[in-house]
Amino acid sequence: MPTLERLDTKALRETVRTFRDMVRAHADWLNRLNVYPVPDGDTGTNMARTLDAVVAEMDGTAADDLSATCDAIAHGSLMGARGNSGVILSQIMRGLASTLKTQTPASGAKFAEAMQVAAADAYQAVLQPIEGTILTVVRLSADAAKESSEAGESLAEVIQAAREGGQIALANTPEQLPVLKEAGVVDAGGAGFLLLLDSALHIVAGVPLPEAEKDDGSGGAVAAAFEMTTPSLGATKVGGAGDVDVADQRYEVMYFLDLDDARIDEFKAGWSAIGDSIVVVGGAGIWNCHVHTNDIGAAIEVPLGLGGRPKQIRVTDLFDEVEEEHAKREVAMRAAAAPGADANVAHAGAGLPAVTTAVVAVCSGEGLVELFAQLGVQGVVTGGQTMNPSTAELLDTVKHVNAHQVIILPNNKNIIPVAEQIDALTSKHVVVVPTCSMPEALAALVVYDPEGSADENGAEMKDAADSVATGEVTQAIRNTNSEVGAIAAGDWIGIVKGDGIAAISDSPAGASIALLTELIRDSAELVTVVVGSGAAAEDTAAIEVWLGNHRGDVAVEIQYGGQPLYPYLFGVE
Repeated sequence: MPTLERLDTKALRETVRTFRDMVRAHADWLNRLNVYPVPDGDTGTNMARTLDAVVAEMDGTAADDLSATCDAIAHGSLMGARGNSGVILSQIMRGLASTLKTQTPASGAKFAEAMQVAAADAYQAVLQPIEGTILTVVRLSADAAKESSEAGESLAEVIQAAREGGQIALANTPEQLPVLKEAGVVDAGGAGFLLLLDSALHIVAGVPLPEAEKDDGSGGAVAAAFEMTTPSLGATKVGGAGDVDVADQRYEVMYFLDLDDARIDEFKAGWSAIGDSIVVVGGAGIWNCHVHTNDIGAAIEVPLGLGGRPKQIRVTDLFDEVEEEHAKREVAMRAAAAPGADANVAHAGAGLPAVTTAVVAVCSGEGLVELFAQLGVQGVVTGGQTMNPSTAELLDTVKHVNAHQVIILPNNKNIIPVAEQIDALTSKHVVVVPTCSMPEALAALVVYDPEGSADENGAEMKDAADSVATGEVTQAIRNTNSEVGAIAAGDWIGIVKGDGIAAISDSPAGASIALLTELIRDSAELVTVVVGSGAAAEDTAAIEVWLGNHRGDVAVEIQYGGQPLYPYLFGVE
């Protein structure tokens, strides 16, 4: 395939269509990268749907008409944008199209200019731009393209430079956004944008397209690491509404707005007072507007006082999205559970006697749900390492337990900040025992007194949880280095809570035994083993035999938890 020196109309149309197909193919992966506190739809899905609208509009124009093609890309992007990621992508596409329209066909220098316009337009669309997002990736891609064009390089070389600059920017996004670093992922929107440059390189220079990860039904390695379409729930600020966190904004409001361009800044200021995650794109009197807010009426009324007219209004209850997503995942987890597992979980507190203090616990796995119930837990919220529950889910469960005082066991450090908000949202007295693992929760529940006060229980349960050393075994999903040696994708690793990776092995049993060697001290009296859904019977037996042979003086309790991703959780007291 010959390398193109200029991006003609045919190549532009093929690039856009390829980009759409690439985002479709990679949509699940992009969705799993989405870790923002409130699910703004799914990044991959929203970008794909936005591009569907672009291609549909483009298909209605003559294949050799550059002006009509660029107008179709711009208009299709504006009218078809979905969600925050889709709206920002639409502004990028509009910036590219408006610039490429002015030269037939586009050189490397013109492509670099179009990238600069796209980046500037994307930043302009967002009320309070945040670095470490798609905005940073497109800006640094544009800067790399400009440097390449100024050096006189070809179209293919300019696009390649943009791709390399964007890849570096994407890799650095976790250093700019703590929520990404905590989750161990890069920005989903930025990753989606790079597929545009991959598509351009493929059409211009025949560079092979990146293959989407194949899913064997388990979600693959990426799913294991990036099952994050529900929130990570750190309180990331994303523009507007003073000190309101996006985790507290319940509704996503989107509409098209007929408004004089001269009054758009007034409109943005009005929205800034009542919402977050504000993106407004468009021009020439028609705007595509997106906001997260708790006041739907105000979001619609703001433009009316400016002579504007909103239309095609769409409102999404983000809390309901969270609940629906968790319901889907719970069904999926139960379908993969051990035969005979009860598929029905009673509503929190239903049919249980009133107590002075009830316990609400977060966990994944039908075995842990049953075990917690046996230990007196009245309310269980599905969640954990790959599935952090929302404020709404925790609050609803707290409201339904049969007690006026409540203890919450979050069982994951990412969930603790959310749990700590609940006391202020309910008339009940809520105390959070900041457990970071299931073994800590089990130890805390041993001293739980349903007739004691929440404050008394909280103090004693915290002491009990603090007395436990905990660890977990899981499988590495990428190559990396650690203090105990190099790790390859597929290795089994043992992690000590608070200290990091302590063991590496080619088997779950090997990693578990090496981990237990680190965890069990001379003063240890009890080892609790919580067996996950993916654990093999022979591995569990090997662990039990090792404990008997090497630490026969320590009592051992083996519990079936059924938790995903982590075949073994350990607690040592």
